[in-house]
Amino acid sequence: MRFFSPSPQTALELDNIDSKIDPWLGRLVYPLGRFLVLPAYFGTIAVRGRDRLPSDGPIVLAPTHRSRWDPILVAYATGRHVTGRDLRYMVTANEVKGVQGWFIRRLGGFPIDTENPGIASLRHGIELLHDRQMLVIFPEGNIFRDGQLHRLKPGLTRLAVQAEASQADLGVQIVPISLHYSDPFPSWGCDVEIRIGDPLRVAEYVSAGNKRGAEQLRSHLQSALEALERGDPSALEPQAA
Repeated sequence: MRFFSPSPQTALELDNIDSKIDPWLGRLVYPLGRFLVLPAYFGTIAVRGRDRLPSDGPIVLAPTHRSRWDPILVAYATGRHVTGRDLRYMVTANEVKGVQGWFIRRLGGFPIDTENPGIASLRHGIELLHDRQMLVIFPEGNIFRDGQLHRLKPGLTRLAVQAEASQADLGVQIVPISLHYSDPFPSWGCDVEIRIGDPLRVAEYVSAGNKRGAEQLRSHLQSALEALERGDPSALEPQAA
């Protein structure tokens, strides 16, 4: 069932992977960001498709990546004050360094080397889904400011398929999310639109086998994000269950 090929050196360097949310810091930072920082910095923050968010179960949120503001805005649109659930973030190893890293590690973040993913990071992501958490993974892997959706990295869908295949009836769902800023380098007063698409049910891809199912799922997630990026009406209107 294993099809990841992590770097042994990376796996050793990031051997003790964990994620947690400091209850005191969470009570301070989430309201501060939602009700003070974001409204003060941005002009309009519009969220479309919030009713598509699953109310429970293991969820992977798959947003496009356009700015350092993205994780905060994803929490604004989908986190504690909306769904009653905290988010866990898989972030690049560089993002958990210094003061920024101190906060990220205490607000649900954990590192992964996107070029040579360590098995400990991938295993922790699967454990979070087995624990029915909401996990945020940016499938493009890096920030892109050219207004284009780039080819998705395979790691997200591989992780999701492996989690679903390793526990019967787990019910993992992937939610595509598209973030749009009126300024490619978000400055004070710029507008943001967050578009949430219909969830993709990972169980529908497991029967094809891990590798093939993950690639099919990656292709469908790419198409779903492309439709959200274009603002296609079919992608913005809820689909029948």
